[in-house]
Amino acid sequence: MIRFQRVGRTNDPAFRVVLTERRSKPKSGEIEILGSFHPKTKATLLKSERITYWISKGAKTSPRVHNLLITQGVIQGKKINVVRAPRPASTGDAKGEQPVAST
Repeated sequence: MIRFQRVGRTNDPAFRVVLTERRSKPKSGEIEILGSFHPKTKATLLKSERITYWISKGAKTSPRVHNLLITQGVIQGKKINVVRAPRPASTGDAKGEQPVAST
């Protein structure tokens, strides 16, 4: 799978575009580094030849990497709508206490 791997400092995000096993952890070792992306400056460096090679071999892309590759012109296609999942609502009050169940 081709996906992002965060490498930036706190409050200064930077991502590598890497080829990894689908079920591996994000910080675990990658098979190959295929590029980088800095969202604050929009600086993007991609190895388009290697990316197209791995896609031809059957590698899938994460939705955000897919949209980045389309924007940069590495692949052709339609962008995928990527929406963040909403945060779960807290069940306790402001002090962090758990609600009391009434019977």
